[in-house]
Amino acid sequence: TLEYGLATTATGAVVGSDSTAAPQSGDVIRLGILPAGFRLHDSLMIVNDAFTASVTGTLGFAYVDGVDDTAVPQDADYFGAAVAINAAGRYAASNTAVVPVTLPKDAWLTLTTGGATHNTAANAVVLVTGEHVGV
Repeated sequence: TLEYGLATTATGAVVGSDSTAAPQSGDVIRLGILPAGFRLHDSLMIVNDAFTASVTGTLGFAYVDGVDDTAVPQDADYFGAAVAINAAGRYAASNTAVVPVTLPKDAWLTLTTGGATHNTAANAVVLVTGEHVGV
């Protein structure tokens, strides 16, 4: 299980980011790197302090090098789309149309925000489960 944290300041800016702006609807937040050779099985997003009203999150992955792979294409909603992260809770992966894939190269775990601009302090943890099988 790999753990990725996401915290925002009182103005909504992502802690540790290279930007002080609050995420707007459609912004992609890179939560951390999923290593090459990791077979993705499941995820759980635990929202401890809720995000701004109407904010949603779509959880997926994009390759670090920016180049897609035909065998295992990047997938912005691999784990789920439009998760209501504006309420504290535990959110399991909801995209049932996917099968476990093994990443051929390093990929960012991404959270794409939707619904509204986030402008408050919030805190969440994303757990990604799988197995490291190598490339």
